[in-house]
Amino acid sequence: MQYRPLGRTGLSVSAIGLGTMTWGRQNTEAEGHAQMDYALDQGVTFWDTAEMYAVPPTADTYGRTEEIIGTWFRSRGGRDRVILASKIIGMPGGGFGWVRGGASRLDRANLFAAVEASLARLQTDYIDLYQLHWPDRVTNRFGTRGYTHRPEADGVPIEETLEALDELVKAGKIRHVGLSNESPWGVMRFLRAAELGHGPRVASIQNAYNLLNRTFEQALAEVGLREEVGLLAYSPLAAGTLTGKYLDGALPPGSRRAIDHRASRYATVNADAATRAYLDIARRHGLSPAQMAIAFTLRQPFVASSLIGATTMADLKSNIAAVDVTLPDELLKEIDAVHDRLPDPCP
Repeated sequence: MQYRPLGRTGLSVSAIGLGTMTWGRQNTEAEGHAQMDYALDQGVTFWDTAEMYAVPPTADTYGRTEEIIGTWFRSRGGRDRVILASKIIGMPGGGFGWVRGGASRLDRANLFAAVEASLARLQTDYIDLYQLHWPDRVTNRFGTRGYTHRPEADGVPIEETLEALDELVKAGKIRHVGLSNESPWGVMRFLRAAELGHGPRVASIQNAYNLLNRTFEQALAEVGLREEVGLLAYSPLAAGTLTGKYLDGALPPGSRRAIDHRASRYATVNADAATRAYLDIARRHGLSPAQMAIAFTLRQPFVASSLIGATTMADLKSNIAAVDVTLPDELLKEIDAVHDRLPDPCP
């Protein structure tokens, strides 16, 4: 396994990170435990979860993934071998009425309540990296292309959020802070607020990054590299799309799209054409399409960890093994040619 710096924290995270959001919905507790056992044995020491998991989110599955991680810690021990990340939801937007009365914002009261609840479910005294799952304001996320400016709908000021996070760090509840689904403006505002003494410097940003969505490269890559804010790349397989299993509208039984009530950001007009092109490249070069897609994210200098998830042990093993895959220059040129022809079909 490779290990990379997590911002300026002094921590190193495994280049492959263990995504957990299927545990408690698509995977049982026993399957989640087996995945953690295998991943840790392979040197995957960075695990990512969130209070809203399992996914798709419902009142019945809220917090279930953290509970499964907590029972693993209780039965196995070894909390000190894992760098554990979790997240708080912000502005509720289209739902989450079951989370703190449907009024969760990134203010002190909600942050403290969310952290305490996560610690209890995780059966631990601290969270290594605590992330804001999405901004507490109206901005582009989850596939939105056009920006609509709505400052009147802004939530908690960034400085206030950071000050509350600073209290949690000083209390030993969390060690470091990160962002998720954030914009360049948001990252820079958090960094500026830290410089002005409002709280800890953000260590990371967790955004989607994959062959169907390389929008991170347009502005956030420079921010990440210059400011040492590492990308935790989620959905390196574009939520399974890059395996080809959803081509032509297919919905395999038990798959995410088959059970998720929400529209997929990867079901777009050019998604199938781009996916077919990338599948063709992988097959001509004798590679697993999934491993090629993950290896592509790992070669980027702004990526601290690529967060893989799997519902089967076979897929988990294959995904983790992508860390040993080297993509030749000829293949990378072919990938860029497809990207030039069909750029970011699934932002």
